[in-house]
Amino acid sequence: MRIAYFDCFSGASGDMCLAALVSAGWPSEALIALPARLRLEGVTITVGEARRGPFVATRVEVRAEGRQPHRHLRHVAAMIEAAELDAGVKAQALTVFERLADAEAEVHGSTREQVHFHEVGAVDALVDVVGTLEGLRSLGVAEVYASPLRLGRGAVRSEHGLIPVPAPATTLLLRGVPVEMPDIEAELVTPTGAALLTTLVRHWSGEPAFRLERVGTGAGGRDLKEQPNVLRVLIGEADPALPGIRQVAVLETALDDDNPQFVAALLPRLLEQGARDAMVVPTIMKKGRPGMWLVVVAEPRDAAALALTVMRETSTLGVRTRLERRYEVERRTAEVETPFGRIALRIATLPGGEERAAPEFESVRAAAERAGRPLREVSEAAVAAWKRGAA
Repeated sequence: MRIAYFDCFSGASGDMCLAALVSAGWPSEALIALPARLRLEGVTITVGEARRGPFVATRVEVRAEGRQPHRHLRHVAAMIEAAELDAGVKAQALTVFERLADAEAEVHGSTREQVHFHEVGAVDALVDVVGTLEGLRSLGVAEVYASPLRLGRGAVRSEHGLIPVPAPATTLLLRGVPVEMPDIEAELVTPTGAALLTTLVRHWSGEPAFRLERVGTGAGGRDLKEQPNVLRVLIGEADPALPGIRQVAVLETALDDDNPQFVAALLPRLLEQGARDAMVVPTIMKKGRPGMWLVVVAEPRDAAALALTVMRETSTLGVRTRLERRYEVERRTAEVETPFGRIALRIATLPGGEERAAPEFESVRAAAERAGRPLREVSEAAVAAWKRGAA
């Protein structure tokens, strides 16, 4: 399976996505021919090079003759439907514009049907959205991944006057997405870029292991003094022989004046709130005092809520957090029938396709208590039943 990983070092916009894909090998001729397929008259596309910091990157510009009209979602949908495009591209493009319409409607207290697209409904947005989808399809990309999005600060001028950065619609589109806030006075992520990536990307916590084949570098419209204004896309084949890698949050705090019973009771609560793992390690702290080292592993989006729980439920004055990348094997859950009842198992698929089963302890304990049998006997019966079914 071929994947694309967008390295959003300097944010993302629609034209940067286009340029990165052209740089990665999508023929520029296909992009230049896109306005005709969209039945856009008086629209031309130029593809060239631009220097951004130390990089020479591909730059794409869309030019339209005359003033373009404001469009409603129904107008954009009709244009997409009438275009000479793959059915999958049409469906994804419509989804992108529906997300844009919903965000603008929420900002203005309106509905998606009433929203005028203004800047995002202009021909450049149509080309950006459809072109990015066409480029990914042409390059054979099946799944899209991206790094956390770096947002800028300050303000930009729009048809509504001066608005803050990130733009209101952009912030709404990025709910649930990992972001960073560097101290850069510029709009690094545009509404079109946000709508595109949040529609395409299913995994924000790290790319899977893959064999890199192509690298594309797209230039943004302005040169930043703080960093190169470029978007990179890395394209390659996911390697089934390698474990996947993704990002997790690690929370830590040291406790030397807490009741161990209270800390022990906290662990299941953290797991109920979404922690992937939680543990307490005995340690020696300053002045030789015995203490407890509490470690929690979680999804990045859950880190703040879990840290708050730790601070409320323990005597700690602070929780350290960091993002780490970890290799993971694919896993799924299953149930098997045993002489002691149904037992839940966790099935891990190792690199190379080999599978390994581990009974879920709570399921084993419940069955063992019902049957009055040892835990080990019930666990071994569950594994044996799974092996018979897998044979």
